[in-house]
Amino acid sequence: MPRSTDEIGEPAFGDPVEGRGHLLKEPSESRAARTPSLEPVADRLRRIATLVEKAGGRPFTTLAHHVDLAWLREAYERTRKDGAPGVDGVDGKAYAEDLEANLRSLAGRIRAGTYRPPPVRGVDIPKGDGKSTRPLGIPTFEDKIFQRAVVMLLEPLYEPEFHADSYGFRPGRSAHQALAAVDDCLMRLHGGWVLEVDIRKFFDTLDHDHLMALLQQKVRDGTVLVWIRNWLKAGVQRDGELMHRDAGTPQGGVISPLLSNIYLHYVLDQWYEAEVRPRLRGQSRLIRYADDFAVIFEQEVDARRVMDVLPKRFGRYGLTLHPEKTRLVPFHQPRPPGWRGRDPGRPEPESFDLLGFTHTWSRTARGTWWVKQKTAKSRLTRSLSAIRDWCRKHRHDPIRDQQATLSSKLRGHYQYYGNPGNLDALWRFSREVFNVWFKWLCRRSQKRNLDRLYKAMSARPLPIPKLGRRWARIAANP
Repeated sequence: MPRSTDEIGEPAFGDPVEGRGHLLKEPSESRAARTPSLEPVADRLRRIATLVEKAGGRPFTTLAHHVDLAWLREAYERTRKDGAPGVDGVDGKAYAEDLEANLRSLAGRIRAGTYRPPPVRGVDIPKGDGKSTRPLGIPTFEDKIFQRAVVMLLEPLYEPEFHADSYGFRPGRSAHQALAAVDDCLMRLHGGWVLEVDIRKFFDTLDHDHLMALLQQKVRDGTVLVWIRNWLKAGVQRDGELMHRDAGTPQGGVISPLLSNIYLHYVLDQWYEAEVRPRLRGQSRLIRYADDFAVIFEQEVDARRVMDVLPKRFGRYGLTLHPEKTRLVPFHQPRPPGWRGRDPGRPEPESFDLLGFTHTWSRTARGTWWVKQKTAKSRLTRSLSAIRDWCRKHRHDPIRDQQATLSSKLRGHYQYYGNPGNLDALWRFSREVFNVWFKWLCRRSQKRNLDRLYKAMSARPLPIPKLGRRWARIAANP
């Protein structure tokens, strides 16, 4: 039987070699890697997506040859240029000064197999509680380009596989859509039981061997697997000291979100849809954004069964659940006074947090119940703390510059937290920011003139709260 080929005459991804049990590994792959393709990157991406559709779930064996100079140019265009620099101190602006030579050098090292990812720069960022910190790993700008190139290569393979209720770091999906899905499910079921789950240090404890085994279910190109293994093994440089990791993938890496989605797709999403949901008595829905997820149940018995088995499932793959932050929350729609006599065993509804929002029941102006999503207290505290630190450090800057930066920070806050039921919290945040700004402007000098200061601030007002654009689109197209 002749082998199938794609439209440019190369063997199609995943085709088995006739008369042999292993997967296709043609010498033409190395020839393609040596010769840059003249086909536009967009056309190649569409062709890969077509081949994925025809593959029928078979693994892919010829991928690395796509990462040529043209592919790296496109990856550069998609890479954020204003991010923090890595251990080499080179940012996007410095890299662009001799862009073509830099990209040719990178492409040459990738083709020759001599590229080795430098260690990531380790920094700590505050967590939502305002007390503890989360480690962040910042790759070099060149490494970000290479990681973006591999993300471009793998996304068409996995996007058709990912489940509809996985929203984290995927094209055309956002946290607002995940929150809208939570709201829709709770309103449709009139509440229920919510399993609020927190994976302890997910990005720090992700098991390398399990991840590589899961990747090989879809990717059999040894070169691509070596690239990913090298990124996982790259060390972390912190305060001049180099530390190597046996587990985890650094938050801050361009490829880390995709690897986390692949890991949890197999460990959680696919297992839940294939093994758990068919065994439940009532309706259920798992909604996930990266490593943050919640499971909504219609019946309590289903929720408790899943709560018992979930730690065992995660334990098989080297993950643990936070014992205090993982809890089962009764979230039934409130009943009118006197309902306890008819159903004495039903608990009062509680609130739960997801993606920076606290979810509670609230009444509309017509008296009906709806799920209100307001800014979580921990997120509000963290945001105000960051504003205070910034105003303290930049209090001597010109007022117009301070106003421009604070306006940008406020608009970003409004865009994320500006949902239809959260405008009161936005107004409180806006007032607090104004008060903090005024406080540190007053401390610029002991000879302050309050009237003059008020006039200067009034001449450059901060933006007022309003509905975020994404929330407005979701409200208009539910």
